[in-house]
Amino acid sequence: MTQLPNPLDHRQSDHPINELFLMRWSPRAISGEAIPEAQLMSLLEAARWAPSTYNEQEWRFLYATRDSEHWQTFFNLLMEANQAWCDKAAVLMVVVSHKVFSRNGNPNPVHTFDAGAAFENLALQGATMGLVVHGMAGFNQSNARRELKIPDDYAVEAMIAIGQPGELEVLSEELRGREEPTGRKPVDEISCEGPFSF
Repeated sequence: MTQLPNPLDHRQSDHPINELFLMRWSPRAISGEAIPEAQLMSLLEAARWAPSTYNEQEWRFLYATRDSEHWQTFFNLLMEANQAWCDKAAVLMVVVSHKVFSRNGNPNPVHTFDAGAAFENLALQGATMGLVVHGMAGFNQSNARRELKIPDDYAVEAMIAIGQPGELEVLSEELRGREEPTGRKPVDEISCEGPFSF
């Protein structure tokens, strides 16, 4: 059986950074094993310490663990291409964010930005624990809103699959070919001093 590749064998930073940022990636090969509740709580604990505007903490994580009464509801939200590998996840999550400030009901223009920061905290914590944490846009957002009873003042942002790393052989041949840590654009392609000049 073939293990997942080590990201450090495929990635190198152009400037000094903590190795954790290179270790975080989004594989699909998941073993099907459950993860202890304590590990799940550590992931959510990391998410809760993300920065947010006015300390609003507007993110919410709805989740279902494997074999729970809610699992099939969450699994059915996924598009078929994601169902093909998410069937071995230990946890499926839906991330939502409050679109208005809880203190005054005014629109919060950065609710999505802040929810993304919370996801990144969760993903980095998962990397330190050796877990697979894979964010996805491939799901039915309107069904998620209806099936999970998400109020209109919350935006449905993304889904996340979490689990123990699995062998490459659990994936289809097509997905096995994509199961490699990817690189990133150089800094000068994503940043510039002064006005927009890309």
